[in-house]
Amino acid sequence: MQQALHRPEIGSALRPLELCVVVPVLNERANIAELIDRVSNVLSEIEWEIMFVDDGSCDGTPELISQLAATDRRIRLIRRFNRRGLSSAVIEGMMASTAPVVAVIDGDLQHDETLLPKLYQSITEDRNDVAVGTRYTAEGSIGEWDRKRAWISAFATRLAEAIARTPLSDPMSGFFAVRRETIAELAPRLSGIGYKILLDIMASAPRPLEVAEFPYTFRTRQHGESKLDNIVALQYLEMLAEKRVGHLVPIKFLKFSCVGALGLGVHMIVLLTLISAHAAFGTAQTVAVLTAMTFNFLLNNSFTYRDQRLKGLRMLTGLLSFYAICGLGAIANVGVGEMLFGSHYDWWFAGLAGAAVGSVWNYVMGSLFTWRKSS
Repeated sequence: MQQALHRPEIGSALRPLELCVVVPVLNERANIAELIDRVSNVLSEIEWEIMFVDDGSCDGTPELISQLAATDRRIRLIRRFNRRGLSSAVIEGMMASTAPVVAVIDGDLQHDETLLPKLYQSITEDRNDVAVGTRYTAEGSIGEWDRKRAWISAFATRLAEAIARTPLSDPMSGFFAVRRETIAELAPRLSGIGYKILLDIMASAPRPLEVAEFPYTFRTRQHGESKLDNIVALQYLEMLAEKRVGHLVPIKFLKFSCVGALGLGVHMIVLLTLISAHAAFGTAQTVAVLTAMTFNFLLNNSFTYRDQRLKGLRMLTGLLSFYAICGLGAIANVGVGEMLFGSHYDWWFAGLAGAAVGSVWNYVMGSLFTWRKSS
């Protein structure tokens, strides 16, 4: 049975908005009403709004939010289609508000909403740039996590130290408040990749930010399912790489090249298997090439171009265009290699140069045609 909401009366229209609480959601219907109720109770002395950013929920989450918003102007909703990502959702929610301070909290009730007034006051009264809810201080806790999840979180936190400009005990926290003017200044620098927006902010700032940390205990999810998966972990590594070398080489090209290296391994395994089964070399090579290209297409579609994933009929036409592009890339690869080798360059240099030209060709043409952005 849905919990009834008992919110205080909306403040005077003459009182300016003070705080926007941004909540990225995906299939969190069971938690929405209770979260709004909790936020309303702890922010009774602050003029607030709550901004839900929905990434295509199919459980009725946006419909419920719309129903609640019809009777409370403090509840707002952004619905996004054909794109996902917690960090980009948070950025969009922050930039859609005019509040001078924006806070971020998960929609699964695992963050301690009673900290919200302290986070807000740390920005407005103590003049900090960012106020963070941390699990990794003496009074904080990760709650009932199992050993594996605790180890992964600790390892990811250590990796984050390499790019964060300001030391934090919990750079992986998804519970914090920040000046909106700071976000407006940093928005062009933010990668929007993955799900760790706080780390993105700290790594993108041109100067160390003034930060305060407040301990809390991470709660256990009661309703819904966790959104963490292997792709999320890969996106985290992608964001780290983007902050370290993204100004030198496009991260999508690095991802595309890594997929290509894996595809080469698939090619050799298939070729060896068929040759061992006494297949003719020409037949084995053809099957290996098609298998590797199909593998590369599927992995690029789900990882490299996750934000532009092809589905249905577009996936089939995309595969065919990828075959054609890679075929021309192979011709360029061989042609450049033979030209350099014929000019008395070492074989390894000619081979690498040919492979580089082929990779660049496949990446550029794949971006322009196979995974071209819709107008």
